[in-house]
Amino acid sequence: MRRLLASGGVRGLGAGVGARPAAGFCHPGRTSRRASDAPRNRPPSSDLVARTTGVCSMMRLPVRASPEGLDAAFVGVPLDIGTSNRPGARFGPRRIREESVMLRTVNPSTGALPFQSLVVADLGDVNINLNNLQDSCRLIREAYEKIVAAGCIPLTLGGDHTITYPILQAIAKKHGPVGLLHVDAHMDMVDKALGEKLHHGTPFRQCVDEGLLDCKRVVQIGIRGSSMTLDPYRYNRSQGFRVVLAEDCWMKSLVPLMGEVRQQVGDRPIYISFDIDALDPAYAPGAGTPEIAGLTPSQALEIIRGCQGLNVVGCELVEVSPLYDPSGNTALLAANLLFEMLCALPKVTIV
Repeated sequence: MRRLLASGGVRGLGAGVGARPAAGFCHPGRTSRRASDAPRNRPPSSDLVARTTGVCSMMRLPVRASPEGLDAAFVGVPLDIGTSNRPGARFGPRRIREESVMLRTVNPSTGALPFQSLVVADLGDVNINLNNLQDSCRLIREAYEKIVAAGCIPLTLGGDHTITYPILQAIAKKHGPVGLLHVDAHMDMVDKALGEKLHHGTPFRQCVDEGLLDCKRVVQIGIRGSSMTLDPYRYNRSQGFRVVLAEDCWMKSLVPLMGEVRQQVGDRPIYISFDIDALDPAYAPGAGTPEIAGLTPSQALEIIRGCQGLNVVGCELVEVSPLYDPSGNTALLAANLLFEMLCALPKVTIV
């Protein structure tokens, strides 16, 4: 699957001699075909095809080299050179795909029928540069510009949280400043660390500085942990962000909170960024920067399901570091949350 992206697909972009190509998603000159005209892709049933067989794609969906004709697509960004603590998120997309074989086609809890409503595929991985973070961000931005321009909603498998910055550059290029639902243990609004403005603790500061976010429609949920100051949330709130601390979520349903979030973000475009460390490490130990006393998986489901009907233009699940969870449970949880995000996309039929 990775060879598919790194060979014919990437070369099809027509990159100049000596230039590093972005990713193999688009074929110039191909006629775009929307879901109403295209056949649907469906994950195979384990009653007919053994889970251990076939190409390791997300939910065993077809692997495509182009977003043309797709309504939504899973995309891997195996980057972790922006991390400040535990590395290993470069292996996140592959492990999430492996665990996604347990996922099926419909969501009985919500009534969502994503594969009867949308044309969905796996676009493989962005061809990032693990020796250069700046160049990797360029490659990610250029790849996502092509995905978004094709009318395809990306569902991203990270990768550390640095990747959100170039992705939102591409999203905002089409949609303008977007709202943001950011679920995380950390606010990721640092200006600099070790003299660098680009790493996994800075993406949303970069986005604010570049005007990529509609700050009055930004909500951060699950924030917690020790700090260097007594009011680490001041800057975010001064920008218009709503910051919901983890302790304000303890021992309660988040359905009422999501009702408030829905009112705040309205019907304009919104992006979902979910860091796996938002969850307590008892449930998700395979995280790059774990913090105790986090959210539960059921609260994560309430958050994502609460986005049903919103104008979601992109989603991501980041910071899965499989090295710290040999059981695979963190990646399994991540795969399920990505499926829930797919079910929450616009135009998905609910019965």
